[in-house]
Amino acid sequence: MSNKLKIDIVSDVVCPWCTIGYKRLEKAIAELGIEDQIEIEWQPFELNPNMPVEGQNLREHISEKYGSTLEQQEESQQRMADAGAELGFTFDYFEEMRMANTFDAHILLEYAHKFGRQTQLKMQLTKAFFSERKDVSKRDILKQALLDVGLNAEEALSRLDSEEARYEVRTKQAYWKNMGVNSVPTFVFDRKSALTGAQPVDVFKQVLTQATQINN
Repeated sequence: MSNKLKIDIVSDVVCPWCTIGYKRLEKAIAELGIEDQIEIEWQPFELNPNMPVEGQNLREHISEKYGSTLEQQEESQQRMADAGAELGFTFDYFEEMRMANTFDAHILLEYAHKFGRQTQLKMQLTKAFFSERKDVSKRDILKQALLDVGLNAEEALSRLDSEEARYEVRTKQAYWKNMGVNSVPTFVFDRKSALTGAQPVDVFKQVLTQATQINN
């Protein structure tokens, strides 16, 4: 068996296009039948590193950050909902939706990686935020997500108060920024080439075919 193709996915839990991009990548991998040749690791990126603990109303946040009108936001959200539906993922945008601080979620994703459950936890947190109207900065929500993917919630949550764990996430964030990653999702193949954005399935298939051939 040749070496697996390592794909680093730099993303945030509350990034809709990261979810769409991953689901398209997942579909491309399945259609090519190369699941056993791929290794995925999620890398931390905060869309809003200065987001207060209590979060912020999503409409307010998008208006402030991007200058989008309410109409533009609704159009964009509809596009994301349609793209998600095609991939079996539900985006449930609602009026009182709030953007959340995701730093703690990234600490738990680092923990999950050590047990081979990182992708499961990532999808669980994303689903909680976008499909189930839950605040992924709250410890009870994080605890439930950990339990849902079979991780030791008590041990994992203790990492949130560890300076070492916080430093690890900050160091990784800095590494990817220094590598030039300033928008997400960014998919990095064997640390040699990268794709940014939620590319179509066919684009992922093309890149995966080339990358796995090089590996073999």
